[in-house]
Amino acid sequence: GDRMWHFAVSVFLVELYGNSLLLTAVYGLVVAGSVLLLGAIIGDWVDKNSRLKVAQTSLVVQNASVILCGVILMIVFLFKTQLLTLYHGWLLTMCYILVITIANIANLASTATAITIQRDWIVVVAGEDRSKLADMNATIRRIDQLTNILAPMAVGQIMTFGSPVIGCGFISGWNLMSMCVEYLLLWKVYQKTPTLALKSSKVEESELKQLNVKKESDPKPAEGVQLIVEKDVTGPEPQQEKEVGCAARIAEPFITFRDGWVAYYNQPVFLAGMGLAFLYMTVLGFDCITTGYAYTQGLSGSVLSLLMGASAVTGIMGTVAFTWLRRKCGLVRTGLISGVAQFACLILCAISVFMPGSPLDLTVSPFADLGARLFESEPLPTIASPGDKSEMAFATGMPSLLNGSTPANGDPEMSPEPVPLISVSLLFAGVIAARVGLWSFDLTVTQLLQENVMESERGIINGVQNSMNYLLDLLHFIMVILAPNPEAFGLLVLISVSFVAMGHIMYFRFAQKCLGTQLFACCTPDPKAVSDCSSPGDTSTV
Repeated sequence: GDRMWHFAVSVFLVELYGNSLLLTAVYGLVVAGSVLLLGAIIGDWVDKNSRLKVAQTSLVVQNASVILCGVILMIVFLFKTQLLTLYHGWLLTMCYILVITIANIANLASTATAITIQRDWIVVVAGEDRSKLADMNATIRRIDQLTNILAPMAVGQIMTFGSPVIGCGFISGWNLMSMCVEYLLLWKVYQKTPTLALKSSKVEESELKQLNVKKESDPKPAEGVQLIVEKDVTGPEPQQEKEVGCAARIAEPFITFRDGWVAYYNQPVFLAGMGLAFLYMTVLGFDCITTGYAYTQGLSGSVLSLLMGASAVTGIMGTVAFTWLRRKCGLVRTGLISGVAQFACLILCAISVFMPGSPLDLTVSPFADLGARLFESEPLPTIASPGDKSEMAFATGMPSLLNGSTPANGDPEMSPEPVPLISVSLLFAGVIAARVGLWSFDLTVTQLLQENVMESERGIINGVQNSMNYLLDLLHFIMVILAPNPEAFGLLVLISVSFVAMGHIMYFRFAQKCLGTQLFACCTPDPKAVSDCSSPGDTSTV
């Protein structure tokens, strides 16, 4: 249900606003900004409440918000003409604002559900068996990949052969049924795993870490942990004194936000988390930006759907590779190998920028399109004139955007020479192949966070990690807004590959701190060596 809604909400917003991307862009900006600002606060709420209460509350809020959004959208689709005439269209505008607000609440609740189930419950259910934890992580990711394929297909077919109203009704009904089923399944898992009812407090874990700090021979990590311990132990006392004041209640979210980011920075897996976040600063994925570029290069919708299916298959292959590599080489080395594999595949994308068919033109200012839209009264021409040969490669793909047809159905006079597909073929070959390393690396960092973060801080640390991911994702959208023309897409590709490289360099530094000279010895890691990069109170092996 969640995957269907994530796919459908953008389509619904485009339909509502007359085939414009404005509402979709506003929705994406609101979602990214909300998780960026509230990620730490959501994680802190997950930490401070019982597991069952958090899971049930976030599940109900998420599904109820989707159902309510679906009902509102059905009303808007059915009575849009009447709403336009009421209060000079302001009532319709309020409906748009209400839909985006409730959809954002649904996304925040989905974030809380993902943190508590995928980053906390799964660790408790797996217990001390790290191999079981790795298998469970990989299984969840495979299910996620399959739903990414099936959910858009189901909603797309319903909306194609039915209508947006039927699509809204189907998603609302599905979420109502799935909420009941998920609620019962969560209750059964909670009943069968008694340890889920036990949740250690921050003070208890801090005292345990304090005892272990005295036994540590390395003064550097002990000093860092000692600072966190002192903050944790003495933190609740002044908070109780200020609890009666209104100012303290107002300042509490800001203090939580600050403490969450400070705690994230002090984590032993900080560099690994930052490395994962840097992978979000990329246009090398199957989002609206890359698919839009593919349309300008002459690829049809059917070809793109096949490419998306292929990327999902390679993503599932990445989850299989993760479990195999972890058994053979250990968790930390798995991340290193996955990073090298991903970067090697993305080199094909960098090469594609300079191959025949690439619209890269350094003489065209990346800001020309933006400046013309902001400061000129007349819109920019979207199709080149027949006599302009320099822009003919871009013009051949534009009929698919303007008329809804593929370039094959366009006017032969407008595109006498087809666009060479060497560049775009290399681009998507690199993107699809890189999914193996990407998902294996993602699972590696996920398990590192699960194993090396204190139980009482799992929520807030993973909340900040989500905020970092959204921050880099937001920056990549801003980058595209500043340079939206196809001639600049090659520069965006090179910048994306550079950010991926920086992310893997950060992870390499983390791995070097963990394993030292044993980093390149492809064998099961020595628990003693790996524990050097974990917190002194954490006795788990990687």
